[in-house]
Amino acid sequence: MDKVTLLSLSMDLKRIVQSIQRGSIDNADRFSLEAKRWLKESKTTNDDYLKKLLAKIEETLELKNDLKKAEDCLMYSVLIQNRALHKKN
Repeated sequence: MDKVTLLSLSMDLKRIVQSIQRGSIDNADRFSLEAKRWLKESKTTNDDYLKKLLAKIEETLELKNDLKKAEDCLMYSVLIQNRALHKKN
């Protein structure tokens, strides 16, 4: 699993959060599309924990752009970032 891919996914999730909080739904939709692209690239992992996490992120990205989605994206962003930075290969 490429660390850059996971960190890029994490950043797009954070951008979704910021866009929703600012009321910029068009930007949130655009960053959701970007996050989905990173998700497709990330699915080649053998890490079971990461696979489950990516599946939950995919479900979250399908939700409407509201505070619940923003909170979930923020949580998953932190989890993905921590996994990318601290996972031993």
